[in-house]
Amino acid sequence: MKRSLPPVVMIPGAFCGPWAFDKFRPVFEKAGYRVHTPSLRHHEAGAPSKTLGTTSLLDYAKDLEAFIATLPATPILLGHSMGGLLAQMLAAKGLARALVLLAPSAPWGVLPSTWMELASAQTMFLAGDFWNSPLKPVSWIADANSLDHLPPDERREVFAHFVPESGLATFETMHWALDARRAAEVPARKVTCPILCMVGSDDKINPPGTVRGVAQRYSGRVVFEELPGFSHWLLGEPGWEKIAARAIEWLAAAMAEETKAAT
Repeated sequence: MKRSLPPVVMIPGAFCGPWAFDKFRPVFEKAGYRVHTPSLRHHEAGAPSKTLGTTSLLDYAKDLEAFIATLPATPILLGHSMGGLLAQMLAAKGLARALVLLAPSAPWGVLPSTWMELASAQTMFLAGDFWNSPLKPVSWIADANSLDHLPPDERREVFAHFVPESGLATFETMHWALDARRAAEVPARKVTCPILCMVGSDDKINPPGTVRGVAQRYSGRVVFEELPGFSHWLLGEPGWEKIAARAIEWLAAAMAEETKAAT
């Protein structure tokens, strides 16, 4: 008897919302998955909430945990960038059937692998106590680092959807060594589900070396793949269809292995 597919929860990265999965969602639905794309707290379009700036990764995770509790089965979690970090945090609580991590942000304790990561983190302090304020998206930063492999017209279209991000959540992600609460900490031994971890070879935000360090924490249950010619926006860069198809292919194999082990 064929087992039904688990639901899929797609978790967006910083400055993004459910719209980020407009291309991925129909592909997964066509493959038979029930897809959910919840929004992170205070990420609605328009003027940011005053409390966005002090919203923690832990707040985002708490909201997502409550949403997952409403689902009929433990879901597959697909997270991009900061959403990939949140997916790992949730998986450590036993809330993931499988993980698909696309250019995931690193959890507490994973060292950066490039000077650019270190320089970007240090530059944040030029804005003062940014961890108490909403951070507005900046087009030239997105163009140079996140959306750099998109055609110019599409780049402007995607950036128009960006919304402000929490300064505190950004601090917890980029400056984990200074975070006394260790909000981004993920006990690797508690993440027991299968994992597919993919990163673009040209990613400057979460570069291959750093993401490889993330994958190494889950040795024995992770498949790590570096994607030649891709940057950070794996959800919509030219060739994104191959990434979505690969994720679905891997999930099919993971679910088949799970069924085999259960019989």
